[in-house]
Amino acid sequence: MNRTIDVNDRPDPRELLRKLGKIGIIPIIILLFALTGIFSAFFQVPTEANAVILRFGKYHSTVGPGLHFKIPWGVDQHDIVPVERQLKMEFGFGATNGATNRFQASSRYEQDLEQSMITGDRNAALVEWVVQYRISNPQDYLFRVHEPEQTLRDVSESVMREVVGDRTVDEVITIGRQGIEVEALTKLQEVVDSYGLGFSITQIQLKDVNPPRPVRASFDEVNQAQQERESLINVAKGQYNKAVPKARGQADQIVARAEGEAKKRVNEATGDAERFNAVYLEYEKSPEVTRKRLYLERMADVLPRLKNKVVVEDGASSQPVPLLHLGDSALNPTQSAR
Repeated sequence: MNRTIDVNDRPDPRELLRKLGKIGIIPIIILLFALTGIFSAFFQVPTEANAVILRFGKYHSTVGPGLHFKIPWGVDQHDIVPVERQLKMEFGFGATNGATNRFQASSRYEQDLEQSMITGDRNAALVEWVVQYRISNPQDYLFRVHEPEQTLRDVSESVMREVVGDRTVDEVITIGRQGIEVEALTKLQEVVDSYGLGFSITQIQLKDVNPPRPVRASFDEVNQAQQERESLINVAKGQYNKAVPKARGQADQIVARAEGEAKKRVNEATGDAERFNAVYLEYEKSPEVTRKRLYLERMADVLPRLKNKVVVEDGASSQPVPLLHLGDSALNPTQSAR
């Protein structure tokens, strides 16, 4: 069903003004002013940020995440600072895709200048690195230094040039990377604190460190040779650690065997000496008997070892025997010649 709108049904502005005049304009203004204040007096701080409150343009306080109240109508203002967000700056190469920090990387022309450095032995090197940091003091970050991020970029480049300039090109390209990162982190944090930038430097990481492009092939060959040398040294150390303990074990075994043999011989010699002394004491008591006993014991030990035996009794022959045929046809060992 269609409804026909009559022009006379439209509200008359003059009628509205008469109604507003009856209510009063001041209460309406007060109501609008109160509503505006209520809606502008509360603000939300994200979980990864803090809010710095300014009262009449001067720092008042810093509040954490959550819902907070402030004096409306422009008396209090707040700035959100992402204190928990991990930020980074890249030097000497292009920015990561999707970067939200406009100070994360510089222009292509400035990247070439950033990476070109001179080492302590007056050689050129191309150094690319990354600085990771967080905003640790929102008040200092907002009010102490104008453009703190740009200042941090300039200070980072200065510190890295100083650290690289104290080392040789071989240290920068090969073995000194970790030392450069540690020293640069310490010095950069000291400068940031002295400037009051409000940053906390969490990490400095060297990405690519290369010699200049015209001599890069030669440096790669030198680096490969050094790696081969380190590999050979490690192999030699492994063989040394294997051979030396084995040789020491064999030496200890020989020494232990020799010590045992020495103790054995000493004990045997001591026993022989004590036995000799005992025999000598008996000899002093009865020399003749002891002499004959020793003779008989020796003969009992020697005679069984002889094939042919000839026994001549003392005093039985007054003349020496001119010839004795003691061969296969000689007397039987059991026979005796008198």
